[in-house]
Amino acid sequence: MIELENVTKSYDGKMNAVNNVSLHVPEGNTVVLLGPSGCGKTTLLRMVNRLVSTTDGRIFVNNQDINTLDKIELRRNIGYVIQSNGLFPNMNIEDNVVIVLDLLGWSKTKKHERYKELMQLVGLDSKQYQKRYPHELSGGQQQRIGIARALAANPPVMLMDEPFAALDPILRTRIQDEFLQIQKEVKKTVLFVSHDIDEAIKMGDQVAIFKGGQLMQYDTPSEILARPNSEFIAEFVGKDRALKSLSLHTVKDLMAFQSLQQANQEGKVNKNLSLESNLRDALSILLNQEADQLIVLDNKDQPMGALTTEQIESYLHQEIKGAEVKKEVEA
Repeated sequence: MIELENVTKSYDGKMNAVNNVSLHVPEGNTVVLLGPSGCGKTTLLRMVNRLVSTTDGRIFVNNQDINTLDKIELRRNIGYVIQSNGLFPNMNIEDNVVIVLDLLGWSKTKKHERYKELMQLVGLDSKQYQKRYPHELSGGQQQRIGIARALAANPPVMLMDEPFAALDPILRTRIQDEFLQIQKEVKKTVLFVSHDIDEAIKMGDQVAIFKGGQLMQYDTPSEILARPNSEFIAEFVGKDRALKSLSLHTVKDLMAFQSLQQANQEGKVNKNLSLESNLRDALSILLNQEADQLIVLDNKDQPMGALTTEQIESYLHQEIKGAEVKKEVEA
């Protein structure tokens, strides 16, 4: 869906903000561009919708060279979400959401129907917010409106530049979860800029890590955590990368290798979690002593057994050993 071929961006013919980057983004996938400040990730993102021009190389969207397309038409087919949400303060929420549809000449009735669909998709009441203005909304609500607007014309591609960075940690986690649910429904091809390795692991089907304008590693989150290809990547993802990898595994994954324990109801502080809960969150609850044991519920909310710290640690060691064996085989 998005193809970058030897893309370079130079300023004053001296410094390469983006240096000879080639990258393939599969249709329907989310690829996170990750790296320290000044590594070129936002510049690269903005090159895709021609907000920044390329110095060398080519970019294709849906098999079309973007430099052969009219800029305005190109941007109408690419949703764009930024950190500050970019809502127009003098326009009400409905007008903000349908502004691209205005440019496309949609009828009033059709625009309003699309507005209602989008508000339902992002979990906001269309009537309640219709005539309100951005300053009357919370940061999280504004960010959802920004996502709704980016989806309005049903673009095949979305560009997201640190869209959740300004939110507090609790709200950020919730909005991330909501976007993942939306993405399951709409299946857009997404380029997502972040500087947060935890966010990249959670949001990305693939992660591209940059340094000084160069692409250092491009792979799935699990591969990057298990097999960083350089000292820089290993340091960037952190010494706790094995622990981070637990966020990619669910209780259901663990149960494929070991049985749950029998729940002990005597004098225990319990918390419930689903089969789809990730193991990093589960371990955090246990280590922070929020519960003595975690009761796993099936799809009908019936208890299946208890999950303990020892079981998660055993699973983690098993994963580390498996990764080391695979590395030795490949070597």
